[in-house]
Amino acid sequence: MKLEELVEQFARNVAAQTDAIHRGDSRTGNKHAKQYTAALQALCAQGDTGREALAVLLTHPRTDIRAMAAGFLLRYRTAEAKAVLEAAAKEGGIGALDAIMTLRHWENGTWALDPE
Repeated sequence: MKLEELVEQFARNVAAQTDAIHRGDSRTGNKHAKQYTAALQALCAQGDTGREALAVLLTHPRTDIRAMAAGFLLRYRTAEAKAVLEAAAKEGGIGALDAIMTLRHWENGTWALDPE
């Protein structure tokens, strides 16, 4: 699968998971989480080339997609990723809580979403 297709798979499934959570459908949300995680693993397997492909999502129109990508790109694109997460944290909602927790883990040294 091409990098662009993996990025699209990641974004599509992050959005679908968020939408499922808003409907209270955790089963469907978990299905989509597995799919975006698989896309992320395939991207990370490509090293920095895969991370660079994922970085295009830092400017995606949907906050949930931007923030999810940022959470995984903190080590690779620290300043940009932190800015995206800080903005998401201010917006409120489910995504805000995730952004706050990701930033907290980053700051206290327990973040481990993308090991080298």
